[in-house]
Amino acid sequence: MRFLILLVVWQKKDRFQSMPLPLRRDKSRLYIIEASSLFVIHYSLIFSHTLMNTKPFRWLWTALVTPFQDGNGIDNPIDYEALTRLLDMQIEGWVDGVLLLGTTGENPTLTKEESLALVTFAVQKLVWHTKIMVNIGNNSTHSSLENLQSFEEIWWIDAYLVVNPYYNKPTQTGLALHFTTIANATRKPVVLYNIQWRTGVNLETNTLLEILSLSSNVIWVKEASGNMAQMKELIEKRPKDFLVFSGDDALTYELSQNGGDGVISVASNCIPARMKSFVDACLNHEENAWKKGEQLREFFDALFFQTNPLPTKTYLAEKWIILENFRLPMCPMDAEKRQVLLEVMTQYASE
Repeated sequence: MRFLILLVVWQKKDRFQSMPLPLRRDKSRLYIIEASSLFVIHYSLIFSHTLMNTKPFRWLWTALVTPFQDGNGIDNPIDYEALTRLLDMQIEGWVDGVLLLGTTGENPTLTKEESLALVTFAVQKLVWHTKIMVNIGNNSTHSSLENLQSFEEIWWIDAYLVVNPYYNKPTQTGLALHFTTIANATRKPVVLYNIQWRTGVNLETNTLLEILSLSSNVIWVKEASGNMAQMKELIEKRPKDFLVFSGDDALTYELSQNGGDGVISVASNCIPARMKSFVDACLNHEENAWKKGEQLREFFDALFFQTNPLPTKTYLAEKWIILENFRLPMCPMDAEKRQVLLEVMTQYASE
């Protein structure tokens, strides 16, 4: 393994020549840079299938939107200038990770070629600043495996997200087989995404624990079932170092007070620095955490006036960060709900 790491670093060395010389640290990477040589230690390269420190994955992740140029609403090109602005916002807001190609990113409307290009572009921008997760899951195990293989050569992806298969509603046995088949096809960390109201199936606690016994690189779950009792049960029964994240901004505080580890956020597309302050307060159990959450509650609610990511992209367009463009079947918000959204958002205009 040491030989492999050194070989990869040697091959990639020219990518890092422009980096500053002083020692630099962040939560998950260590760079030791000298005038005569460069050694990069990146935890995704030294990941062991049987031993892993999951602490660097905690805190705040952003489920990033995908900006589009003007077009016919069917195959509008990805707007890479706007994407650069979004990524810069995440970097400047000190988020702990970015999720690409999630439902918030309208991934069902992207071709495989577009998905690969977007991830490649974003990784080059984010790699020195924050962790990176890519959604590969859908309702076909075979197709999910194909997605996985298309990204495996991108070393700097830190984890893969795999959602409950939607619409075809597998049994709990089918869920376990789906997730373990995908997880066992990679050495990288895998994150499960349980969202019953969108997929029509719930990943039950006992099924999840069975998956963990069969696939040691399944390291956390994004819980968007809305069932706090189930989340608490999982936290009580989970193995050491397994992480439970909220998939709902509004539940971040409550889950953190019951042993949760963070949130994959929609709101942090819009207000990353403020969300970072809120999540840090929650996980550090600061006295003002509840108050910070209450101050954001109306904002959280507004982002779901209509289907995500419609309100989020509308907000970002109002701030001239992206264009208010979607790909069908996503479309602009209804006029009345859009007006209510913008009235709520005015109080956050300075973010």
